[in-house]
Amino acid sequence: QVQLVESGGGLVQAGGSLRLSCAASGRTFSRYAMAWFRQAPGKEREFVAAISGAFLSTYYADSVKGRFTISRDNVKNTVYLQMNNLKPEDTATYYCAVGIKVVRESSYDYWGQGTQVTVSS
Repeated sequence: QVQLVESGGGLVQAGGSLRLSCAASGRTFSRYAMAWFRQAPGKEREFVAAISGAFLSTYYADSVKGRFTISRDNVKNTVYLQMNNLKPEDTATYYCAVGIKVVRESSYDYWGQGTQVTVSS
């Protein structure tokens, strides 16, 4: 049974940093794309970042480019999201996702339960 478990969320002041982790289990995802999405209260889920399986190509939403970095450790079956210079508008529940290929839509095959990130001003 595939399971994705996020961790690393919390409360941070604006300008601070957090590192999210998502550990996958149940199968090996080294060839799969891994991504992060987020959803703020009253808003739709939005794409944040993704990393491909084969060539480790990275993709970012314009709103986080230059501040967030996605990476993965295929030995640990884990994807990370390093978030720097956080802003109050980054406040949301962050979800990791795994799928066959990188897309910016929510059509990934597997999803985690989410971790809350709150940025105070």
